[in-house]
Amino acid sequence: MNLLSLAWKNLTFKPLSALLSVLLFALSIGLISLLLNLRQQADEQFDNNLAGINLVVGAKGSPLELTLNSMYHVGYATGNVTLKEVRSFFNPKHPIVADAVPLSVGDSYRGYRIVGTIPKLLDWYGASLASGERWDDDFEVVVGAEVAAKNGLGLGDKFRSNHGIIDEGEDNIEHDDEFTVVGILAPSGTVMDQIVLTTNQTYWHSHGEHEGEDHAEHDHEDHAGHNHGKRDIQALLEAGDDQEITSVLVRYRNPSSFQALNFPRNINENTGLLAANPAYEISEVRRQFDSGQRILGILVLAITIVSALSIFISLFNSLRDRRYELALLRVMGAGRGKLFSLIIVEGLMVAVIGYILGLLLSHGILYFIASSVSDDFRYSLDPARFLPEEWWLLVGALLIGFVAAVLPATQAARTEIGETLMEG
Repeated sequence: MNLLSLAWKNLTFKPLSALLSVLLFALSIGLISLLLNLRQQADEQFDNNLAGINLVVGAKGSPLELTLNSMYHVGYATGNVTLKEVRSFFNPKHPIVADAVPLSVGDSYRGYRIVGTIPKLLDWYGASLASGERWDDDFEVVVGAEVAAKNGLGLGDKFRSNHGIIDEGEDNIEHDDEFTVVGILAPSGTVMDQIVLTTNQTYWHSHGEHEGEDHAEHDHEDHAGHNHGKRDIQALLEAGDDQEITSVLVRYRNPSSFQALNFPRNINENTGLLAANPAYEISEVRRQFDSGQRILGILVLAITIVSALSIFISLFNSLRDRRYELALLRVMGAGRGKLFSLIIVEGLMVAVIGYILGLLLSHGILYFIASSVSDDFRYSLDPARFLPEEWWLLVGALLIGFVAAVLPATQAARTEIGETLMEG
């Protein structure tokens, strides 16, 4: 019988004790793997969606809510602002602002946000079309890859939007106008995958009709001809000063200049607008996330220590019942080195089995978290993704298994044949 087979038989000699060791080890490995995956994928989501944006400008309220709503499309808007208030940000001669993109939000389609904006936003996020073309007219839409896949949308399909950003089933207020899908985005790993894009003016028309105003000239049968070219920013700025948008995304000419660094404070102190620094706001979210990770890290460390002790105690106690067996192995020609190796292999077996079960546990939990995040926030996590760091977890698991088995293995190697057989 080879060493692996013998080690396996020894482990299953007391299955409950071995199972406890394996489960504790699996729990520690699983929690470490889960934390690594959540941190890595959350950081990537945050970083990808920053898109080089230096400033978000909107209505007074919470800067974090403004950032999350405008850039990550989570939560609710702080309010709307008039074109008169933000017109200066679109001035090509602005000394600080190099470029700006307007956003109008507040409606949805089956829980996916509808965003009124200009096609330049796609370039900022590095998104490209998988099929069709960019939106040009009012009530034309380009849909993200996930939106199209989850709802079976194709080019030329039509749908109506819901007032609000939460799918309320039968209680939804549905707008009268139909949207037409003219483009579908390729997967980009950004928030573009989970939103529907149209013109800002579409929001004005649909909400004007919803509120009972006379917009007969915007009847959906005439959208293609009457509203041609509305995606252009100049067309947006030619609208009346009282027309509203939700926010403006801003890129600076020189982000490190003194004027740029003081720009948000000047806006907040001297205007009725709110300016939020997205990099700072997201760093605050990360800081809170890190605090939670540190607490969980302490728990994981405690579980890891307990699991290592469990392996040690399990192997140590099993030697009492196996002393006669080990002595017989010595009589049959097994040297001290083989007995030492046998116990070490048992410790490594527990570590490997715990490692495999831990990864299954981790990615299983990640699968359910991904489903919840996708339903509630329209963000995607990949439960099947395997991080390079998880290979290092295997190295760590083997090391712990080895260290926990060293003392019992040493004791097994020192088994005295004569005394044991006489006691036996």
